[in-house]
Amino acid sequence: MSMIHNLRAAVRPSLRKDGGAYDTTRSAAESSAVVDCAVYRDGVRLPSDDSLTPRTAIRQVRRDGGFAWIGLHEPTEDEFAGVAAEFGLHPLAVEDAVHAHQRPKLERYDDTLFAVFKTIHYVEHDELTATSEVVETGEVMCFTGRDFFITVRHGGQGSLRALRHRLQDDPELLAKGPSAVLHSIADHVVDGYIAVADAMQDDIDDVETEVFSPGRRGGVSRGVDSARIYQLKREVLEFKRAVSPLLRPMQLLSERPMRLVDPDIQKYFRDVADHLARVHEQVVAFDELLNSILQANLAQASVAQNEDMRKITSWAAIIAVPTMVCGVYGMNFEHMPELHWRYGYPTIMGITVVLCLGIHRTLKRNGWL
Repeated sequence: MSMIHNLRAAVRPSLRKDGGAYDTTRSAAESSAVVDCAVYRDGVRLPSDDSLTPRTAIRQVRRDGGFAWIGLHEPTEDEFAGVAAEFGLHPLAVEDAVHAHQRPKLERYDDTLFAVFKTIHYVEHDELTATSEVVETGEVMCFTGRDFFITVRHGGQGSLRALRHRLQDDPELLAKGPSAVLHSIADHVVDGYIAVADAMQDDIDDVETEVFSPGRRGGVSRGVDSARIYQLKREVLEFKRAVSPLLRPMQLLSERPMRLVDPDIQKYFRDVADHLARVHEQVVAFDELLNSILQANLAQASVAQNEDMRKITSWAAIIAVPTMVCGVYGMNFEHMPELHWRYGYPTIMGITVVLCLGIHRTLKRNGWL
């Protein structure tokens, strides 16, 4: 039970043991792609200064033991080339890590596991519009070796600095090696999915309420249009692209024995896989629900248009009666019936009014007006 508590506590937002908040800001002086470089032995970060580089870190590890954790943010090919050569990373994995825009996946290259995670950040907004950005995506690539762990992050979201601090507060967990860091990052990413799914549920509920609310005119809710629903559906699709491809990698990490994954850590990947499966079910349900909402909104718009056309047709039928009568009397006949009769005008007007009222009553009784 203590191991489960440690694993869950290490990847969820919390306060430091001294009660203060973790500092997740990045120094403006850091111009290099290397965000952090450290050596860990027996779960403890060894003291170091700014002179520690990925090259010296891996040499120290292979001489004295432990493992190195290197964090990079959007490195260029030149910046990553030295790291890749020093750690013996496969060229295909290096290319994926530098250029980003990869699907979530898990691949093995010789003695290195290469994992890709899509990070999702919910964009706060006061009102959903046809151009609102609901989710913002980033990427975290992880190289897991026997004595090293390398993270390559793309995008402005998904910083791992606070996660590193929380892991450093738990030496027992870090002592399990690089696979413990891989699990923590996977759990951290999936926990982010859960938070985003809960926030998107509120947006979908708001749209659904507006579409089916009683305060609408002609069957179409005020302020709701198909463009807003479609935009939310696109954002859900972006979310789905991050979640669905990750199901298989998490299943492999939780079920298939791997030399680079500590057996004590591997069984806890099942917890991550279960949470991911739940999020996937939510996202699929969101997609299906938005399809239904969109179809219902379009159907309501079609019904409203039909009602408008029926009203227009009804009034056209009523106006046709006086138009016909006036048209007849507007003709230049020499001998017009009842033309000189004293009661001819009021009689014709009375008949016209009676006919119009009769048509109006009939159409209203049939629901056209």
